[in-house]
Amino acid sequence: MPDLTIIEFDLEVDASGLNCPLPLLRLKKALMEVQSGDVIKVIATDPAAHLDIGVYVDQTSHQLLEFTRQANVQVFFIKKK
Repeated sequence: MPDLTIIEFDLEVDASGLNCPLPLLRLKKALMEVQSGDVIKVIATDPAAHLDIGVYVDQTSHQLLEFTRQANVQVFFIKKK
């Protein structure tokens, strides 16, 4: 059954097809473009993206609102601190 969760976001980063560390670097760049409280949606296909992004979010105090994985696609919703 598909996930019907809807989270509104301010910026989408499609890092599909990019390998480590590029999804994380794209997220860092996006965070510089948005304001505090804005939400970034990141789409990644790198199997290790959840590790890199998870550690980064924890270390920088941004908030991971949701993380989903379907097949080989991972989707993150991150709220800027």
